[in-house]
Amino acid sequence: MCICHEPLEEGGGLSEIMKGINLVYARHYKRKYSHTGHFWQDRYKSIIISKDRYLLACGSYVELNPVRAKMVEDPKDYRWSSYRAYAYGRRDVLLDKHPVYLQLSKEEGERRKKYREYVRGMLKEKEGMKGEMDRRIVYGGEDFVKEMMTTYNISEKIKRMGRQRGWMKIKRTVPFNSSIVKAEPIYL
Repeated sequence: MCICHEPLEEGGGLSEIMKGINLVYARHYKRKYSHTGHFWQDRYKSIIISKDRYLLACGSYVELNPVRAKMVEDPKDYRWSSYRAYAYGRRDVLLDKHPVYLQLSKEEGERRKKYREYVRGMLKEKEGMKGEMDRRIVYGGEDFVKEMMTTYNISEKIKRMGRQRGWMKIKRTVPFNSSIVKAEPIYL
């Protein structure tokens, strides 16, 4: 299910809410199944998305997660997705249809058809949007991205941390001389 959050004037606590949900569910699962170690692969993250075709693309990205993970071949086959509600009209009381989705067509049947075509297009043309959202902070058209970067003093993508690629290939300018270094044992 795609959860969209629009910031309010007074601010919002979506990250705190998601942190709480993640923590409570991880504890429940670990107790129930005697699981140890990491539960979630990554931390919760949110990105700024423009309210146009990019929001629709983000929704289809979420709908295609189970396809990219090879859990299903078609997004309609994933039980926990909102795809069946948007694409086929299956009733889902948890789902609020977003205005961007509603703009696809005034007629419900045509809207569903257009959404199915849109998601199929994303699957074909963009390989299910593989890597499309990796490390993104802002997602939208060029003007939108520039405006957000300027307004909030952020970059478009999260920069990689750690060592640069190829750091092992850097040759030492001075060869290591083991006779200079005398190792003393350390007792704790």
